[in-house]
Amino acid sequence: MRKFNRNRLIKNVISLIILSLLGLMAFIPLYWMVVTALKPPTLVLKFPPEILPRNITFANFKYLFHRPYIWRWTINSSIVAGSVTVIRIVLCAMAGYALAKKNFPGAKIFFWIYIGSMMIPSQVTLIPLYIIVSNFRMINTYWGLILPSIAAPFGVFLMRQFMVTLPDEIIEAARIDGASEFQTFWKIIFPISKPAIAVLGIFTFVNEWNDFLWPLIVTNTTAMKTLQAGLVMIREEVPMEFALHMASSTYAAIPMLIVFFAFQRYFLQGITVGAIK
Repeated sequence: MRKFNRNRLIKNVISLIILSLLGLMAFIPLYWMVVTALKPPTLVLKFPPEILPRNITFANFKYLFHRPYIWRWTINSSIVAGSVTVIRIVLCAMAGYALAKKNFPGAKIFFWIYIGSMMIPSQVTLIPLYIIVSNFRMINTYWGLILPSIAAPFGVFLMRQFMVTLPDEIIEAARIDGASEFQTFWKIIFPISKPAIAVLGIFTFVNEWNDFLWPLIVTNTTAMKTLQAGLVMIREEVPMEFALHMASSTYAAIPMLIVFFAFQRYFLQGITVGAIK
């Protein structure tokens, strides 16, 4: 018994050491980004570098926040990322429910064809997508930024896999109580799918907040740029101001951290999709 406990303790210690090293490796770039953002520009390239900065300054953030359009870019990114996240969650949840709990001809074929579209690189669809958006006169508009991103094969796959694990008795009980199809989905299935919804919501928001290529292509005025596309303009104006670049990166990362920690509890549950609550 003692030998078993000793072996278990050794395994736990080794696992803890490995996880700590991996966590440290992931934390170092974030730490260095924040530290560089708080340094004066003259000390950024100092060698050897200062691990703990002595002369902390917020001048880089002050300069960033006084840039024209910085707040407009932030609002644009918030509108686009928030709208895409909400619409995608609803659409993917409805599609996942239909594919998981409804038997109709060609359901499996349709599902695998749709999932197979995940193998198509997004760069391949840029030109056709741009032509479609242009024909609908949505260039340089919020619609042009939002609508092409609301469909997501991964989201449908995630919601479908989660809803397959839900017992059919729940749906049958709702029908016996007189609930309509929409009421069954919206009041029964949707609320108990919070773990999967949180995972999809976090992934979608982070992806849309960080999206650079499509907003760069579909917008042609400075005022309609999203934050990621707008910050590139600042980097082009002052290419060697590394402290300012790190300050802008730190600022752009804050909303993602807020969203993650706000839904962390549901996110951890959603990672173990397959458990029935």
